[in-house]
Amino acid sequence: SSDPGPPQLHCYFEAEPVDLVKGVCVDNLVKTFRGGHRPAVDGLSINFYEGQITAFLGQNGAGKTTAMSILTGMFPPTSGTATIYGKDICSDMNAIRTALGTCPQHNILFHDLTVAEHILFYSLLKGRPVAEAEEEVENMLQDLGLPHKRHELTQNLSGGMQRKLSVALAFVGGAKVVILDEPTSGVDPYSRRSIWDLLLKYRAGRTVVMSTHHMDEADLLSDRVAVVSQGRLLCCGSPIFLKNCFGSGFYLTLVRKMKRQTLKVRLYLNLK
Repeated sequence: SSDPGPPQLHCYFEAEPVDLVKGVCVDNLVKTFRGGHRPAVDGLSINFYEGQITAFLGQNGAGKTTAMSILTGMFPPTSGTATIYGKDICSDMNAIRTALGTCPQHNILFHDLTVAEHILFYSLLKGRPVAEAEEEVENMLQDLGLPHKRHELTQNLSGGMQRKLSVALAFVGGAKVVILDEPTSGVDPYSRRSIWDLLLKYRAGRTVVMSTHHMDEADLLSDRVAVVSQGRLLCCGSPIFLKNCFGSGFYLTLVRKMKRQTLKVRLYLNLK
């Protein structure tokens, strides 16, 4: 079970769901890099649940990417550990990877492969039989809205399409745990919305963890939001819970009537 922190901070942690499967359990995770003045991840404890999207929210340097890199086996923890569907990341990483999908901040694409070839390659890499992998290619192309780009080399795709494909590749091969590091970073608003739709469609039956800088994104996509700073978990709960804890403001609606139309503007005023 997670330890939310000092007693005075308990009010900032919503009671965890009791009827959901724990996909990922992080237990007192610490990561200190050589020469670092303070831990990049400092005693992080949190649970992630199947069928939910959990957002890591925090500024640059908060420890989001480091924590995700530890969960995917890129870095070993200095101390503490995490289990993914009961398997320990320190001893069972090879078994974990068969059901793990990840999308780092940079795109993981080969410029000389087509869109369809990418999906097929990553699906086969996860151990899918050829027939199932080919079926997954067809389904994924439809869900991405890219059937017309099937034979297009990824180097010829727009930045938004490349990012959308990279995010989708994290879900192929039956990945049960999907870890996405700023999946909408640097994309246009249309592609950003397409990625949102993709995540909402594929979260069922999976444990999805994503990092983001945008509160609106966390609010729209996430079942739970975890705010981290300096490697520590400051608060965790549903977006509504966090708004009740920290929200202090109101909406002001302005209506301007003109000759041919009415202009309506809704503003949120923060009192803090």
